[in-house]
Amino acid sequence: MNKGIIAFVGIALLLVASLYLLSTKDQSTGAAQADLVLYCAAGVKPAVVPLAQQFEREYGQKVQLMYGGSGTLLSNIQVAPQGDLYIAADQSYIEMAAQKELIAETLPLAWLRPVIVVAKGNPKNIRSLEDLKRSDVRIALGNPGTASIGRQTQKLLESAGVWGQVKKQVEQNGVFKPTVSEVANDVKLGAVAAGIVWDATVAQYPELEAVKVELFEEARQQISVAVLASSKQPTAALRFARYLNSRVGNAVFAERGFEAVEGDQWAWHPELTFFCGSVNRRAVDDVIKAFECREGATVNTIYNGCGILTGQMRTINQETGSGFPDVYMACDRYYLENVRDWFQEDVDISEADIVIAVPKGNPKNIQGIADLAKDGMRISVGQPEQCTIGALTRIMLEKMGVYDQVMKNVVMQTASSSMLVPTVSTNSVDATISYITDTKAESDKVDSVRIDSLYAKAIQPFSIACSSDYKFLGRRLFKDISAAEERFVKAGFRFRLGSQGTIVPSESVIENTE
Repeated sequence: MNKGIIAFVGIALLLVASLYLLSTKDQSTGAAQADLVLYCAAGVKPAVVPLAQQFEREYGQKVQLMYGGSGTLLSNIQVAPQGDLYIAADQSYIEMAAQKELIAETLPLAWLRPVIVVAKGNPKNIRSLEDLKRSDVRIALGNPGTASIGRQTQKLLESAGVWGQVKKQVEQNGVFKPTVSEVANDVKLGAVAAGIVWDATVAQYPELEAVKVELFEEARQQISVAVLASSKQPTAALRFARYLNSRVGNAVFAERGFEAVEGDQWAWHPELTFFCGSVNRRAVDDVIKAFECREGATVNTIYNGCGILTGQMRTINQETGSGFPDVYMACDRYYLENVRDWFQEDVDISEADIVIAVPKGNPKNIQGIADLAKDGMRISVGQPEQCTIGALTRIMLEKMGVYDQVMKNVVMQTASSSMLVPTVSTNSVDATISYITDTKAESDKVDSVRIDSLYAKAIQPFSIACSSDYKFLGRRLFKDISAAEERFVKAGFRFRLGSQGTIVPSESVIENTE
């Protein structure tokens, strides 16, 4: 064999081996990553311990667990802001942590309900909250100041008007405990006859049984894991949080007696497919890049005209093949409505004016839509079957009664909104109908003329596919996009989300086409 060929083959093999080692190194970060520190509510320990051990075995990433009541742990985090993750057994503690700016991302894990816990066989025949006031029943409750179960117990018993009596009974003939596990242990040991704990806690003790009461049935509490704002390794923290939230974690939580959420598919480096209307690119592109870096994920973003994007969706859906988007951000609701059955949780993020773009200085003195119908005008518009701006232009011109008059001057139709303004800046046409956002990039070459019409507006909704295996990942991408108001405004959009992430009401063009 020729020596040159041998050398070439040897180099190729070394290259393949190097790439393999680099890829495997990415999935076994234990040597490079510091230990993760997780503050974990005591009642959630039975599910988190095996998952942390399994994660370390599979990926080499060690997780140090610090246990306590949800309130105690939150106080510790506030006093000494260090560590990476926090799991609370009560959403109110997560909300308090967010208000204090102690946490960043949050992922739901499971649900809990309070129950009365008694020894197996219920020797004291405790059937209701009224029985907890009996003089012969010694009870243990979680401390409302340190344990989430204590906080919820006080709240629920106050709503039933019996907190004062039960509290007095505990103070005189019972005990307050700092964690839910200690309440259960006291009942197990016979130190008390009853307590109030989470339903999943009872499932850990074969010696105990639960007594359900109507008041508690609707008092479901969410267990969530949050990435601490103080984390020095947020990507590693998010990765373990995703593991807990994933279907792998769901199975373990369910095995331990919790009502698990339906989480995402597990992947060390997940890939999210994002179909995004071209008009949104300037506002979301940098947000996506930052999201990918922090999450340790890839967002495969396809920018195009929404008619083309929805056409691809239909082809993919009919063929039941891979590649259907996990998330979709349309240029306007017009091109979400016709695929609505495949999407959920749509939220209007922004809106953009539709304008007439003309060469700098407006040499044809175009003042409105009527001028586009003048003889000799050369106009470009979007292709209505391929892009949203084309569909909205047609609707607007029809509503204004000038569709035929303007269309006779159309010399060019484009498949995407991003291709319209260049037809003006290169003097290929005298004017185009475009989004005002698309004129920003070439403001030194084009001017914008406002259109006096209710229909001269596009609303950009964000939605998550019903079929997505990464719904929670998609929701976090939405959260990052919804926090980028400054980028949207700079790009020429009006932001429609309120400061608390609520939708600012207004009408879309699609709702006014009748």
